[in-house]
Amino acid sequence: MNGFFDIPSDLQHSWTGLIGLHLREALLPVAAGLLLALPIAQLCVRFRRLYPPVLGVTTVLYAVPSLAFFVVLIDYTGQTELTVMIPLAVYGLVVLIPAIVDGVRSVPRETLAAATAMGFGPVRRYLQVQLPIAAPAIIAGLRVATASSISLVSVGALIGNQGALGNLLAAAQKYDRPELAVNAVLTMAVLAILCDAALVLLRTLLTPWMPRGTRERRAKPAVRRERPEPEGAVR
Repeated sequence: MNGFFDIPSDLQHSWTGLIGLHLREALLPVAAGLLLALPIAQLCVRFRRLYPPVLGVTTVLYAVPSLAFFVVLIDYTGQTELTVMIPLAVYGLVVLIPAIVDGVRSVPRETLAAATAMGFGPVRRYLQVQLPIAAPAIIAGLRVATASSISLVSVGALIGNQGALGNLLAAAQKYDRPELAVNAVLTMAVLAILCDAALVLLRTLLTPWMPRGTRERRAKPAVRRERPEPEGAVR
């Protein structure tokens, strides 16, 4: 453990500072991706023919390596956090858009009809009826996007030390200090677990009507009632 938290001075951050930087670079793109995915998903729900091409475009963008994004963006945004966060927001769309579309489509027609009968317009019905019911599916997509984003931030170490905790991986090789790599991997894993737990808690708060979990009930042994045998019957 000697030197485990001894961060090289050229990284210009302490260990806790790198954690804060990592969370900022990981979570802001997820939030931006969600804000972008919500209207796009609603258009895909309303116009079904739009969904396949949108899904195809997001899949193609997800297949583009992050380094290629960096090469394109670096002339406009420089070696900054924004260069790292824009690709992460784009990558999140391939998970968030299908999650929102599937969640909104799962809302029963009877519920939508009741909301319309109560005078809900399209926007109000979407925000107050469809999204709350689709919350479990949306948060499931957020969990995947968040874990992926926390992992991919480390690639930013390739452009001017913008990888937050990922910078420790480069420093471990540069200074021949493998404990820094272990520090980075373990810290990112813990951050992913904590963020996932926070999203599970958020789902619980947003969906109070859902069961909190199935309790194991001990099944009572069934009593077999045997019919009385007639007298003289042979067993």
